Amino acid sequence: MLLLGIDIGTSSVKVSVVDAATQNTIASAQYPDQESPIKALHPGWAEQSPSMWWEQAHKALERCHAKGGYNSKDIAAIGIAYQMHGLVLVDKNQNVLRDSIIWCDSRAVEIGDKAFATIGEEHCLSHLLNSPGNFTASKLAWVKENEPEIYSKIDKIMLPGDYIAMKLTGEITTSVSALSEGVFFDFKTNGISKEIINYFGFDESLFPVINPVFSSHGSLQASVAEKLNLKAGIPVTYKSGDQPNNALSLNVLNPGEVAATAGTSGVIYGVNDQLVYDQQSRINTFAHVNYATEQKRLGVLLCINGTGSLYRWVKNTFGTGYSYNQMNAEAEKAPLGSEGLQVLPFGNGAERMLNNKQVGAHFQNIDLNLHTPAHIFRAVQEGIASSFRYGFDIMRGNGMNPTVIRAGKSNLFLSDLFTQTFVNATGVPVELYNNDGSVGAALGAGIGAGIFKSPAEAFSNIKAIKLVEPTTDQFEPVYQEWKALLEAKLR
Repeated sequence: MLLLGIDIGTSSVKVSVVDAATQNTIASAQYPDQESPIKALHPGWAEQSPSMWWEQAHKALERCHAKGGYNSKDIAAIGIAYQMHGLVLVDKNQNVLRDSIIWCDSRAVEIGDKAFATIGEEHCLSHLLNSPGNFTASKLAWVKENEPEIYSKIDKIMLPGDYIAMKLTGEITTSVSALSEGVFFDFKTNGISKEIINYFGFDESLFPVINPVFSSHGSLQASVAEKLNLKAGIPVTYKSGDQPNNALSLNVLNPGEVAATAGTSGVIYGVNDQLVYDQQSRINTFAHVNYATEQKRLGVLLCINGTGSLYRWVKNTFGTGYSYNQMNAEAEKAPLGSEGLQVLPFGNGAERMLNNKQVGAHFQNIDLNLHTPAHIFRAVQEGIASSFRYGFDIMRGNGMNPTVIRAGKSNLFLSDLFTQTFVNATGVPVELYNNDGSVGAALGAGIGAGIFKSPAEAFSNIKAIKLVEPTTDQFEPVYQEWKALLEAKLR
């Protein structure tokens, strides 16, 4: 029995086919080979076309099928992971009304800040566990205020994964986890927030049917099944934002367990069983994939927008002709501290941990006679690791004190230097696993379909491939100098 996972990323779409019996990945593929474009019509804006995601999912699946090794008609369930917080709008005929305003778009910051002040900070934090900030609710309010002709045509709002499920099944559903990441969910009343609805003037009919994360979200339509070379009627049994899904893929489901990822954005994600929140909403709390009213499981999320996005920019700007592996190897040639070169990696929209300020990316202390591409590559990795440390200290201040962090060996964690620098910066060991979001989505589908009796069974064969522990490389002075630079920019 096979399981299909689809991961709708910002840079590409990846799919994996997993054998439910062994939890082994039979085949994986992604599309496109180069990073997907982000439309920035104005400074701070970021949009992508939902139809692009759908086309990429189709092409990635074609590539996966072409690798052979399985009968695609043996796939029994589908799971979907997706970039969080994006706003997708459709009319009554399920036609998309505008490009998706995605996670790193900053246009709605002021709208969210005003809602935070007007609804009341205490109410927002204790009921929503977050400021409305720059999340999906504020993005929808921006459309209502600035594009009323589009807003008037909306039948349903959804997140990127809901859109892909709709294209597969023809049905539109959501979940408590998805509503919470949009800051639409009230954790005290266990329903859609009346305060958010009333303040912004939204009609509750805009929201889809609410289903559990692990449940049927519709069945594959015959016409789509033929196009994708799959069996008609396969259920979509799992949908999750990419960070809760990354945690699931690392078997991070219980209080105190923590996951990290360093893709387009960088995230540390810890599980809690209390309704906790940061007083400044610099870190955010959402319903985890296994959240239930009677057994609360919440994901406490630190997000840094400018991680892999910065490394991609550096590759395109300074690393022409280098592969990422070659960049990583070059970075190891430069000494600790990059001989004074410092990098602030904040050039991809407003940063939540910096109180939604747009600080921008900065390269400081460039010496034209000294610094080489190796220094630049290392300084970028050290700057990203330092930004993780800065945010992780906020998490520690909110009671998150893990003894180990789990991460998939992918993206920046493919770099031994970055991994060790991350560990030395945070002071916490990292367990590395050979997995990714599409595999997590496939296993989530198996849980949702009842193929696995429990999440524990779904991950019974998954083992860490490496443990990276802190070393005495004196990173602390490097971090303190970096922190002083950041604080000077924040004044």
